[in-house]
Amino acid sequence: MAYWLLKTEPSAYSLADLERDRLTTWDGVSNPAALKNLRGMQKDDLCVLYHTGDEKAAVGIASVSRPAYPDPATGDDKRPVVDLRFKRRLHKPVPLSTMKSYVAFKDSPLVRQGRLSVVPLTDLQWNAILSLADTAV
Repeated sequence: MAYWLLKTEPSAYSLADLERDRLTTWDGVSNPAALKNLRGMQKDDLCVLYHTGDEKAAVGIASVSRPAYPDPATGDDKRPVVDLRFKRRLHKPVPLSTMKSYVAFKDSPLVRQGRLSVVPLTDLQWNAILSLADTAV
C-alpha cells in the first residue's frame, strides 16, 4: 500500500463534498509529475486530502477505489483519473506550516514543489500527519 497527498481548492471540491458524495472521480490533474503520481496509485492506497487556498492544511482521509484510468469526460489516456472513497475527517486539520517544521517533510515534494497536486508520502510522513491530527486509520 502507498500513501498520497491530494491537493484541492475547497471552493472547487472540498472534503465536505467528498464526505457527502462518498465516492468521486479525481480529475483535473495536468502537471506531468502529478499525472505520473496519479498513474502510480493502486486500489486501496490511502490519501490525505489537503485544502489549498487560505486553509493550507491536511483535513481528511480517502482511499483509492479504482486506480488510474482514462478520463471518461475526455477519453484522453494522457490525462488519467482515479476514483476515491471517503474514509474520515482528521480529528483536527494539520497546517502546512506544521508539516514544514518536521524533518520528515524536509525533502518532500509537498515542500519543494508547492504547486504539485498529487504528492507521494512516505510511511514516516503519513504517520506524522496522523499523529499531528491525533487520529488513527
